[in-house]
Amino acid sequence: MRVELFPFQKRALADIRMKTAEAMSSYHRTHAPQVVSFTAPTGAGKTIIMSALIEAILFGDEQYMEQQDAIIVWLSDSPQLNEQSKQKIDSKADKIKLSQCVTVSEESFDKEVFEDGHVYFLNTQKLSVTSKLTKNGDGRTYTIWQTLANTVREKSDRLYFIIDEAHRGMQGREASKATTIMQKFIKGSDEDHIPPMPVVIGMSATTQRFNALVEGTSSTIHKSIVTADEVRASGLLKDRIVITYPEAGAVNNDMAILQAAADDWKEKWEHWTQYCFEQHYAYVNPILIIQVLNGTGGKLTDTNLDDCIAKIEERTGFKLENGQVVHTFGGTTASLTVNGFEVRYEEPSRIADDRNIRVVFFKENLSTGWDCPRAETMMSFKHANDATYIAQLLGRMVRTPMQMHIQVDDVLNDVHLFLPYFNEETVKDVVEALQSTEGGDIPTDIYGESLSGKRFETLTVKPKKKMQMSIPGQMTLEVFANQGTEAPALVSITDTQGAPTPVQQQTQIPDVAEVTPAQPTNAFQQMSADSTQTVQTDVKPTADAQPSAVTAPETMAPDSQQEEVEDLFDREAVMKFINDAGLLSYNVRALRINDYLKSLYRMAHLLSMSKLHREAIREVQDEIVQMIRDYVENLKAKGKYDDLVQQVKQFKLATQIFDVFGETVDNYSVYDMFTTTDTDIERQFQIADVKLGREGIGMAYGKKYGNFSDLTAFKVDVILFVADEDCMNRLHAYAENRFHELNDNYRRYIATIDSEKIRRDYDSIVSDGDVVSKHNFRLPETIQVPHEAGGKEYRDHLFVSDATGTAKLKLNGWEADLIAEEEKRQDFVCWIRNPSRASWALCIPYEINGEIKPTYPDFIIVREDEHLGYVIDILEPHSADFKDNLGKAKGFAEYARQNPGVGRIQLIRMGKDAAGRTQFRRLDMYKTAIREKVSRAINTDELDHIFDTDGVIE
Repeated sequence: MRVELFPFQKRALADIRMKTAEAMSSYHRTHAPQVVSFTAPTGAGKTIIMSALIEAILFGDEQYMEQQDAIIVWLSDSPQLNEQSKQKIDSKADKIKLSQCVTVSEESFDKEVFEDGHVYFLNTQKLSVTSKLTKNGDGRTYTIWQTLANTVREKSDRLYFIIDEAHRGMQGREASKATTIMQKFIKGSDEDHIPPMPVVIGMSATTQRFNALVEGTSSTIHKSIVTADEVRASGLLKDRIVITYPEAGAVNNDMAILQAAADDWKEKWEHWTQYCFEQHYAYVNPILIIQVLNGTGGKLTDTNLDDCIAKIEERTGFKLENGQVVHTFGGTTASLTVNGFEVRYEEPSRIADDRNIRVVFFKENLSTGWDCPRAETMMSFKHANDATYIAQLLGRMVRTPMQMHIQVDDVLNDVHLFLPYFNEETVKDVVEALQSTEGGDIPTDIYGESLSGKRFETLTVKPKKKMQMSIPGQMTLEVFANQGTEAPALVSITDTQGAPTPVQQQTQIPDVAEVTPAQPTNAFQQMSADSTQTVQTDVKPTADAQPSAVTAPETMAPDSQQEEVEDLFDREAVMKFINDAGLLSYNVRALRINDYLKSLYRMAHLLSMSKLHREAIREVQDEIVQMIRDYVENLKAKGKYDDLVQQVKQFKLATQIFDVFGETVDNYSVYDMFTTTDTDIERQFQIADVKLGREGIGMAYGKKYGNFSDLTAFKVDVILFVADEDCMNRLHAYAENRFHELNDNYRRYIATIDSEKIRRDYDSIVSDGDVVSKHNFRLPETIQVPHEAGGKEYRDHLFVSDATGTAKLKLNGWEADLIAEEEKRQDFVCWIRNPSRASWALCIPYEINGEIKPTYPDFIIVREDEHLGYVIDILEPHSADFKDNLGKAKGFAEYARQNPGVGRIQLIRMGKDAAGRTQFRRLDMYKTAIREKVSRAINTDELDHIFDTDGVIE
C-alpha cells in the first residue's frame, strides 16, 4: 500500500484476511456459501481496508501466500461509487495495476468467464431486467449472469465477491430494488441461473443493515467489526460536527445563515493557512459546500445562485473566479453563468483532488459515497423534511483533511453545517437520521447551536495584542503582534471596502514608504488578488521594547493613536516551559495492536528521519543480522547445520492414490515424495523476509555474509533462523527491549521538535507498541471549550479568548474555591482546566478491578520557581465517596515517581473547618514518604487513614 494504515485498520485487515481465507477453505470443504460481514462506522476507511485486502489476496502477506490468479468482483449501488472505489485502489494500492481494475460496461463487456488476476466493478443499476448486460442479443454472446455462473463453476477456488453496502443512500423502492439484486449473489437466483457466490465479503456501516441483507440465507457468516472508539482514537475524523440554525422568529433566515457560513469558511481558510505555513504542509484549501433547492417550473434550482455568490464575496472580501466554483447538478452537465462568471459541472469523485475548487453547489448527489476531506463548511437550503439527505452528506464530511487530529489548533478539528430552515427540534432529526444511516454510534460528537448562541469558544495562548493605527489619507493597518515570539503571526490589511486579508507577518515592520504590494502568500489571497491588496510586512521591536510587547516605529504613523492592554504574564513562555518540561502523558488502549518488531522499525526510521539518531535504523538492522549470524555459527559448531540445510531444500510433493471409480484407496493415506531442489528457496526466503518485517534484513545479511560461490546459502541461513521458534521469540524479546530503550532515550527530544507530523508519528508508534503508552505532555496553541452560561471570566487561565483576553469557565463550587485558594499564593502564575478526554489533555493511568483506565486530573497549576523559572503542579479535587480513590491515588503516586520534575501532585478532599468554612485537605504524592504509604495501601480505609495523618491544609 502507498499509505500507512492506521492501527485499527491493520487489525481489521488482519482479521478480515484470516476470515476470508477460512471462508474460502470452508467453502471447498463443505460447498456451503460463505459470507464475511465487515462492519465499520463512518470514516473508518472501509474502502482503504478493502483495497489492502485485495492486494493481500493477490500478492500475499505475512500469513498467506499470494493468489495472483484470484478474481475479485466489487458490487455497489452506483457507477459513481464504483468509480470512486476504483480510483482509491489505483491511488492507494501500489501493487495493483490500473489495467487490473475493470469497470463492467453495458456496451463492451462480453466474456465467458472473468479473467484471473482482475478486479471487476459492477453496480446494481446495470443489473436490472432492462440492462443490456442481462440480455443476449445485439452482438452479446454471454449475459453477465452467464459470466458469473461460468466463473463460479470453473474458478470457485479463487472468486471473491465484495458487496459495498456501506454507502446506501437510496430510499424506498430504489433501495428495495438494490437489496433484491444484491441478495441474488448471496442466495443465488433460479430466475437468472446463478448459484450463490462462494465467498461474499460485505461492507456495511451497521451490523443490522447487513444482517437484513443476508437474512434467510444458508450461508455461514464470519463477522469482523471495527468499533466507533477505534475510529475516534485514530484522529481520522473531526472531533465535532456543529450544526447552526437560526434563532426562533428570525426573518430572512437563508442569507443571514449563508453569511455566517461564509464567515466560518473564511476563518477556516485563515487557520489552515497559518497551520500549513508553520508546519510546512501543502495548503489544505478548504471547500464551502452549498446544497441548493430543486427547481420548479422548469428552473434548474429555486435557490438564487447569483445572490449566494454575491453574499460570499461580500462577507469574505474575495472575488471568485472561473474554475473556483463548480456544480454537480444531476439534471445537466453544462456550465452555468453565475454572478458574471462560469460555474462548470464537475464529477463529485473528482472534486477532492482539484485544488482550485473553493465552492461547490449541489442538490442531492453528494450524499451517497462522496468523499472530500477538504469540505470544512456546509450550508443547506433544504427544509426540515429533508433531514435524511443532510445526514447522509454529513457522513461524507467528517473526515480530516490530513488524516490526523490537529494538535496545535483545535479550530481545525470541527466541521460546520448551517441550516437556515431548521430549528432545535429538527436538528435532532438530522442527528437521528445520521445515526440511522451511518451505523448508530458515530465516532464524532454532534452539537446544535443557534445563530445567536455559540456552542464553543476558541481560546489561545497567543492572544493578539491589537494596536490600532489611523493614518490620515491611507488605508487602515491593523497589526496583531504576538507576545514574546518570533513565530509568524497574521497581519490584517483592510481595504476601502472593509475586507480584511490575512498575510504572513515576520519579524520587522519597515517604514510606510517601504511597504509595497507583494504577491499573494497563500491560495486564499490568490483567489482575491484582483480585489484585495496584499502586503508582506515585518515587525521589529525597538531597542527598549519588552519581550511581551511590540512597538511600531514612529515614522509609520505620526498622528496615529495606539492602545495596548498589558497581559498578566508571558503565556507563550509558560507554554514553552510546559512543552519542554518532558512531563509524561499516557494513552490507554484496550489492546496492543502492533508487534514490537514493527514498532521498533518505525521508531528507528523516525529517529533517523528526524536526525535525532541518524544511524538508528542501520544499527537495528545490523543487530538483527548479527543475531542470524550467531545462530548459524552455533548450528555449525553443533554439527546441525548441514542436515537443516538439506531439509530446507527438500521440495515436498503430497500425492493421493485413487481407484478407477475416483475413490481414494489405502484409507486416504498421503504419500510424501521429496526432491532436492533450489526451486523453492526464493519463495521460502520471501516468506522469511515478510516474517522479519519486510525491512530487507535478509538482503542485509546476504550483503554482509553472502558467498558468491553459492548465492542461495545466505537465503537458507535466513530461512533457518525464521523457522526456529526460539530464534523468533528471542528476536521479538530483543525488539521489545530495544523499542523501549529508544523510546526512553529520545522521548524528551521528540517533544522539542517543531514538526507536528514527527510528533504525531511518534505518538502513533508508541501507542501501537503498548496497551499503556508514554508520551510527552504537550499543549496546543489553540483550544476550543464549550460555551457555558453563567461562567466566570478568568484572566489568569493560560488559554484566553482573543476578543476579551479572558477565559469564561464554569466551575462547580469547590473547584472554584480551590482555584481561588491557589490564586492567593505569592508564586502563582496561571492555571489550566484539564478537560476529560480532550486529545491534548494530561492523562494518567490507574488500575481498578484489574483493569487499566485513564484519568484526567482537573487542574494544572503553574507557579514561579527561582531556579527553573516555573514549576508545574497537578491537582485533582476528588470526593472521598468515589470508589476509584485508591486506584487514582496509586496512579498519581506512580506518576510522581516517574516524573521527578513535577511540583505538587495532589489528591484533594474538601471539608469544613470549625467555623463552617470550606477547607481542602491535600495528599501530595510528590513527597516520597506519602508516595510509599499510598503504594502499599490495600483498601480505601487505609487511604482514608493516610489522608488523616499526612493530608495537609494549606
